[in-house]
Amino acid sequence: MSQPSSSAPRRIVWQSVITVLSAAVLISAEVFGAAFAGGWALASLFGLADYAVYAQAVFFLIGVAVMVAFVRNGMRVEPFTTAR
Repeated sequence: MSQPSSSAPRRIVWQSVITVLSAAVLISAEVFGAAFAGGWALASLFGLADYAVYAQAVFFLIGVAVMVAFVRNGMRVEPFTTAR
């Protein structure tokens, strides 16, 4: 399979960029809210209230990984650039 030439002019498809980033904002609010609440809840459940911040940090990092995967998959479905 041939790859398009890297010197070919590319055009940004703003509708795709806005769609993916808008969905990312909405989903990240849910993911990071769940990360905060989940870390706090698990730390409280196991009597580790002093370590709630660390549990939240772990869930936050998992949330970052989820959001990176979401945006990468979104870019595959809705390409940000197209050949002119």
